[in-house]
Amino acid sequence: MTTDTRPTTPTQAGISTLANALGIIGRGPGRSRPLTRDEACDAFGALLTGQALDVQAGAFLLLMRYRGETAEELAGLVDAARAHIGPPPADAPVPALDWPSYAAGRTRGLPWYLLAARLIGAAGVPVLMHGDNDLQTGGAGAMQGLAALGLAPARDLDDASGQLAATGFAYLPLAHLCPALKTLLDLRAVLGLRSPVNTLVRHLNPLNAPATLIGVFHPGYLDSHAAAALLLDAGRRLGVVKGAGGEGERRPFKPVDLRLVDAGTTGVEHWPALIDAATQARDTERDDVAHLAAVWRGEARDEAGEATVIGTAAVALRIAGRAASPAGAEAQARALWAARGHHP
Repeated sequence: MTTDTRPTTPTQAGISTLANALGIIGRGPGRSRPLTRDEACDAFGALLTGQALDVQAGAFLLLMRYRGETAEELAGLVDAARAHIGPPPADAPVPALDWPSYAAGRTRGLPWYLLAARLIGAAGVPVLMHGDNDLQTGGAGAMQGLAALGLAPARDLDDASGQLAATGFAYLPLAHLCPALKTLLDLRAVLGLRSPVNTLVRHLNPLNAPATLIGVFHPGYLDSHAAAALLLDAGRRLGVVKGAGGEGERRPFKPVDLRLVDAGTTGVEHWPALIDAATQARDTERDDVAHLAAVWRGEARDEAGEATVIGTAAVALRIAGRAASPAGAEAQARALWAARGHHP
């Protein structure tokens, strides 16, 4: 189980570390510079362990947001978060795919990506999904979708490991994985903006999966995530897509570009649309998670929803290294959907 060891009061060392970082990134034009990877790690580590002042946390996150974090800085933030979480349980199964879920945009509908993850997990491609959608501003979040499907979120990494072994899928809320990160993520509600925390949580990979699927909303983050992955995880695969509302979910009505990082190199694959945009129906079930479960069980049909699941599952299979091409991945995903069991 993940536990936080936050001191009851800040320390002089932590305050000094943040003051130094703020002095580096907060100076005027021509005088400031990005943090090194080690500097970013030290500063964020002090925030995670409660050694810095709350005002320093707000200043650091807003300055980083305003400037835009570099790949080196992002790697350092992830280093600190991974060290704070600690290693996975010794006997934990290694999932085939790490799937962060942290979108909270207004353009989200139903969480069809849950069905895609559940689909490939049951077919022998185990998925650990971790996330937080508490600030969801549109549609339904992952927790609501899980409840409709009769699935329970994992209580901690040990519980997630057990669910992975049993079903090939587990969802671990960030609050259960790392309460300190959850606290910093929730500062969005009082700062009025997202922060680098929203970016770094997508790279946590707490069970050391060999591949990660990342969804983003802003196209500029496609390249920054890929660049950070080259620094963080040599030898692992990572795929980044512009997804629905920033989630790792493929919209079937539009082409999608997949940034694929593999063996130390980055490439772009162009995936065509799956269905004609003219066939897109108004999503009358936008917030009704019961509809999501009904489609999974075969009790209802939804052309757009099913295409979203198939397309998203195809991208996941490609990133996990289970298909050699987009066409092959889509063929596999369609076959899995057609042959799925209708139980949760």
